[in-house]
Amino acid sequence: MRLKSFNLNICKKIKPFNKIINVDSDKSLSIRSFIIGAISQDISKANNVLESEDVFSTINALKKLGVKIKRYKSKSYYIYGKGLGSLFAKKNLNLNFGNSGTLARLLIGVLSTNPDITVLIKGDKSLNKRNMKKLIELMEEFGAEFFPKNKFNFPLKLVSSEMPIGINYEAGISAQLKSAVILGGLNAYGITEINEKNKSRDHTERMLYKNSEILKVVNGKNKLIKVFGKKKLSSVNIDVPGDPSSAAFFTALTLLNKNSRLKIKNVGLNPTRIGFYELLKKHGAKIKFKNIKKNNNEISGDIFVESSKIRPIKASKDFYVKTTDEYPILSIIAALTKGTSVFKGIGDLVNKESNRIKEMQKVLKQIGIKSKATKDQLKIFGKNQFISKSKTIKIPDIKDHRIFQSTSILALITGTTTKMKKFETVFTSAPSFLKIIKSLGGEFEIEK
Repeated sequence: MRLKSFNLNICKKIKPFNKIINVDSDKSLSIRSFIIGAISQDISKANNVLESEDVFSTINALKKLGVKIKRYKSKSYYIYGKGLGSLFAKKNLNLNFGNSGTLARLLIGVLSTNPDITVLIKGDKSLNKRNMKKLIELMEEFGAEFFPKNKFNFPLKLVSSEMPIGINYEAGISAQLKSAVILGGLNAYGITEINEKNKSRDHTERMLYKNSEILKVVNGKNKLIKVFGKKKLSSVNIDVPGDPSSAAFFTALTLLNKNSRLKIKNVGLNPTRIGFYELLKKHGAKIKFKNIKKNNNEISGDIFVESSKIRPIKASKDFYVKTTDEYPILSIIAALTKGTSVFKGIGDLVNKESNRIKEMQKVLKQIGIKSKATKDQLKIFGKNQFISKSKTIKIPDIKDHRIFQSTSILALITGTTTKMKKFETVFTSAPSFLKIIKSLGGEFEIEK
């Protein structure tokens, strides 16, 4: 399904609001539920999944690999598991990952140790630019091959390993690379060991926890993950909560908008995903988590937010792994907060859907906000919220949903005329974004 292209214009400030909303379901969990369900035994269930382009790309890729997936009601699916090593690729099969780096890395992890797989892998214009060198090198350790040699971006040809052997991996800050190694290790001979020095998102481990004979996690000074290959995976039954990254934009809108309150229902509150909220609470934000519960080894609850006077944000490098997707919207909050905010340890943002450091600097420059970037740090010299009406923000077709969403919040708070090209890319991860903005009283114009 191809999204219809449109531009979005915003030119009015949003008024105060007091509302209750639900945000789009968690994309990370939705994608993982389909991939893990596909290689498990029996029938898995995935409920309240995100029905967005990235997730549809996941479903389509798995169907091409012989997996039966049935939608039995809105946002709910049966996944007929084929078991480990049972995915099948027809001759000259093409897999298109669309805009999804998560799908690309995780499914390549699965395919690299699945016998007799030869596929052409690619993505959209944005994903094809992203450097996959670390992923390729890790999968080559399992014995997979990629062609042409010494090319590290899509399109590529993947040839799976004939005799995959478990590897040892010193994990960095990338949860997607860690997950790719876990998924590759599931169908490799022997034991795959992952020594995690820097904690990153742990959705994959949590989804596999009940398979205690396959996955063991030892928490010490460093987290050690052991994957015992060539065993059978139990089916999964997942109820996906709201996405904390999607909730971050409406949290920011409420914090920055005067006399406003918001309750966001049933949001995932996994400790490796809530750095945005922890950071803002440290700097004066009125944010509370209530009605907390645990389901499928994942924590969720309601988020309560009130308008707040934020202090300049000082974010150490330790926040990066649990705040990865929220730096664009944090940049907007910093720009509209008087004083100097500093974000450290953010060098990996250059290899997202866009170079997010550079793109946010371009946005801020258009409203007269100065910033200074080095390889691993960004300083933003924030002002009060008044922005000159004579300014106009223009965002070209950069295919980065987080930049578009963050700029939308900036426009709604300041009333600065804002024009964004090919805004439909937001729907790859957040199909309800504009609908929620409208429910809060925000006004915009769609230009087709």
